[in-house]
Amino acid sequence: MSTALFYASSTGNTEDVAKRIVASLGEDIKTYDIANDGCDAISNCEKIILGVSTWGEGDLQDDWEDSWSDFCEIDFSGKTVALFGLGDQEGYAEEFVDALGTLYEQVQTAGANVIGFTSTDGYDHDESKAQVDGQFVGLVVDEDNQDDLTQERIEAWTNSIKTSIL
Repeated sequence: MSTALFYASSTGNTEDVAKRIVASLGEDIKTYDIANDGCDAISNCEKIILGVSTWGEGDLQDDWEDSWSDFCEIDFSGKTVALFGLGDQEGYAEEFVDALGTLYEQVQTAGANVIGFTSTDGYDHDESKAQVDGQFVGLVVDEDNQDDLTQERIEAWTNSIKTSIL
């Protein structure tokens, strides 16, 4: 398998963004819901898109949390990884999309070639583990406060990663 997208969603927002990403890429990309499928299939993929939402004060979404020990055993050497995360910049300004940063740290440590960094322009938050060298480590979506910008952000991001992820 070449490219696959893995996500988990408690409220449906991350699932919706995952579907919109696949549609924007314009390819038949296999999607996996971590809650139902786990993360075993990641090992069979060369190119991977991972989606996570941040809960509470910077926590991974529950299904990611439940699969975390298995996820941490995956060798990402030679794999290209693009990341997307959802968060609430107004309600959780000090840990905005921290779960995205947690995923990034793990795949980076495990040898992944991470692509798809995006600008922090247009966001209003205090801190984020998902910021590295002044950029977010992937696509960042705030469906609570900026849902009107989601599709535009998805399209810009998928256009930037398309040649590397497909």
